[in-house]
Amino acid sequence: MEISKEAEALNAGLQQAHPQVFSMLSKKGRSFFFPKLGILSQTAEAKGKKMNATIGICLEEDGSPMRLQSIQQHLTLNPGEIYPYAPSFGSPQLREQWKSMLLSKNPSLQGKEFSLPIVACGLTNAVAVAAAMFVDSGEKVITPDYYWENYDLTIAQGCNASLVKFSTFKGSRFNIEGLRGKLLSKGEKKVVILNFPNNPTGFTLRKEEAPKVVEVIREAAEKGKHIVVLLDDAYFGLVFEEDALQESLFGMLAGLSPNVLAVKIDGATKEDFAWGLRVGFLTFAAKDAAKECYAPLENKAAGALRGSISNASNLSQSLVLKAYRSGAYQEEKKAKFELLKKRFDEVKRVLAAHPEFREEFVPEPFNAGYFLCFKLKHADAEAVRKKLLETYSTGIIAFGSIIRFAFVALPLAGIEPAVTNIFSACRDCRKP
Repeated sequence: MEISKEAEALNAGLQQAHPQVFSMLSKKGRSFFFPKLGILSQTAEAKGKKMNATIGICLEEDGSPMRLQSIQQHLTLNPGEIYPYAPSFGSPQLREQWKSMLLSKNPSLQGKEFSLPIVACGLTNAVAVAAAMFVDSGEKVITPDYYWENYDLTIAQGCNASLVKFSTFKGSRFNIEGLRGKLLSKGEKKVVILNFPNNPTGFTLRKEEAPKVVEVIREAAEKGKHIVVLLDDAYFGLVFEEDALQESLFGMLAGLSPNVLAVKIDGATKEDFAWGLRVGFLTFAAKDAAKECYAPLENKAAGALRGSISNASNLSQSLVLKAYRSGAYQEEKKAKFELLKKRFDEVKRVLAAHPEFREEFVPEPFNAGYFLCFKLKHADAEAVRKKLLETYSTGIIAFGSIIRFAFVALPLAGIEPAVTNIFSACRDCRKP
């Protein structure tokens, strides 16, 4: 793969600033760059000039962005916050705002250096960009066996890589030894993706488990492994039990070792109930890293975005930034969280009130997020799914011997009937 002079310059700077992080880049990651020359640089130089014929958007006679009233009539934002292209790095104000929010939401980040977040078009795009930067063709990516199925597209298929799985749970606990075994296996470079709270199980690490996970990563790093930890924090903040970790592993990994690069993948999608706005973020952290390390990574991520989607939606970024700066934002989020917590508590109550349900299924550990998983004892999950649709007017997700139940999508009064329907369908489909 031919590498441009601009990419070579980024690589040289990164290799000098942080050779361990440079070694973690994929071949494609080493080729990424954000173009500083050509159209973009010439447009930047012309910014603010009285007559600017460089930008690739149409303007009205008064110099404001050209627009259709049939669109504008539905919007109250200033046209400049809607129609022009956003930077490929993302809105500068939104990036600073999100970095500030990361610090407030993750106490372990205090006093540690980490990059300015890059804005992606939702978390799927952020995962795909991170994978392209750090995963080579044929490489193995470590993941718990309960994982978001889109990793098959974004990582396995997208990078021609393979997902190497370990059992998510050992009894009712996270399988830390399973992760340790994969990290200490043959090979110097390791890429691992961790999703807490987890899709599909709705499990997040407990407070006493998180330091143990960090320690096995530290152990592998001290034995010379170069480890990229992709942290899919899509459901960050939706944690419903007191003994569960209330922050991201990102803060605990940020200053762990020069051999560990933590990549936080998060966004407004799930955290702020803004699924269709497609605002996600990529943030990097490693011990002994500074601006000279983070700037090349940010440039490479922005270059990958520039070369695929160009930039995330300006309108969406403007909307979420308005929300974050609103005095009502925290109270509104608190109210939504409390409603979801009530639904979570209702699931727990229903399961405790109906011990007979355990004759047909048991829940995997869950304490957070949008979902929980029922492990079926005597029936095929796909058969149960079809029976629920045909007889009980109930929809769930089935895979293998597992049912994924999205309790957040049901009104409080609908949770007990829905779980009861699952029990009935399991009995109907029970294998002889």
